[in-house]
Amino acid sequence: MRIREQYKHLLNFTANIVTLIVDAVLFGLVWYNYYASWEMDNGLVSQYFRRGNWAVIGMYILIIFFFTKVFGGYRIGYMRVTDIILSNMLALVLGHIVAFLELCLICRDYVNPIPLINVAVIEAAFIVLWNIMVRKAYQMLYPPRQMILVYGQYAPDDLIAKINTRKDKYNICGTVSCTVGLNRLYQIIDDYKAVVLCDLPAEVRNDIMKHCYEEGIRTYVTPKITDIMLRGADDIHLFDTPLYLSRNNGLSIDQRFFKRAMDIIISLIGIVLASPFMLIIAIAIKLYDGGPVFYKQERLTRGQKPFMIIKFRSMTTKSEDKGARLCAKDDARVTPVGNIIRNIHFDELPQLFNILKGDMSVVGPRPERQVIADQYMDQIPEFAFRTKVKAGLTGYAQVWGKYNTTPYDKLKMDITYIENYSIWLDIKLILLTIKILFIKENTEGVDETQITALKKHDL
Repeated sequence: MRIREQYKHLLNFTANIVTLIVDAVLFGLVWYNYYASWEMDNGLVSQYFRRGNWAVIGMYILIIFFFTKVFGGYRIGYMRVTDIILSNMLALVLGHIVAFLELCLICRDYVNPIPLINVAVIEAAFIVLWNIMVRKAYQMLYPPRQMILVYGQYAPDDLIAKINTRKDKYNICGTVSCTVGLNRLYQIIDDYKAVVLCDLPAEVRNDIMKHCYEEGIRTYVTPKITDIMLRGADDIHLFDTPLYLSRNNGLSIDQRFFKRAMDIIISLIGIVLASPFMLIIAIAIKLYDGGPVFYKQERLTRGQKPFMIIKFRSMTTKSEDKGARLCAKDDARVTPVGNIIRNIHFDELPQLFNILKGDMSVVGPRPERQVIADQYMDQIPEFAFRTKVKAGLTGYAQVWGKYNTTPYDKLKMDITYIENYSIWLDIKLILLTIKILFIKENTEGVDETQITALKKHDL
């Protein structure tokens, strides 16, 4: 099995190369048979003779590769087959929009998009069939890995439930507490293909990781907050002793400047493009119950500074008569109009004005209410760390987490974003936000017994 593991990435790589080759061949056929002949008829062929044709096809492949890579469409052995197909479909749509604009520029005129659409349909059909075939072959060659979970103070029921949603990839065969002692733990771990380390004391975790490293046992670790800080630290090579530098200041001045410039540009473009949708939503909300269209509420941004957030009202006018609480699953307070706009996240479109004003950023931690943030900080004092940057319309925790993700997990994702910030990361998260619009589980509310996202063992 371990020998076969070495070829896992080769299978994934080969499958993705085949997809790119098919994309190139199909686009090449439509280019040579239609668009290049159009150029010839219009006297432009000399500019793209021989090597120019290859450049056009190569540019198309780079565009498709870029979007597929961002959406995670090449991670066949890692993601669910439905996620792989969704990622590839989104990459095809956005890639062909950019490719069409490229063809219009090359041909110096509006060109017929039908041949390109036909290519996209054929590519989509191939991708669906090909990824299903490869995924089945992958599952046959690499069945779910047998794993043991080692935990510390609390039984990790939530983590086990999450891992069990991917039984195609992981198989938790048992759990054991670290209190049984290291010698016994080593004996148990050696019988499994992989180990998951959850919420262990630092000394115990270090010893187990060293043992697994020596034995070549795959190790999965739930990180602590300090682990995430170290991942974002800079390497210092001034001496013959390795050093990590963690600046702990949030974003630098130049990063804040370029981030603000990007916020202004994106919010202005977003307001213009979204204005027809916002008008329709506003009319629908008003017609339903005659109540206010917008919902304003005080939230926290950088430095725990309060500001008034603007959202489309998705609940009844009496939704908080009994106090503040997060939206629950199948919450009766959500109106029919609100249910629709919440599922597609359009209730958050007015926040574009908050971004333009400077209260928020396009990308950043989710803005929390003061009363809820205070409850989180009573149990998790480090929750305040996430306000080292402005709150965001979308963000790391919004993309990779859910509405009901625990505050501790949200905190870890937000710190990951802050410590690894770059303009490219912002662009990637903005593009990935398009993908989560199609994933309903991201809007899943908290349980009816919960007021906030805190779980019982957090209290």
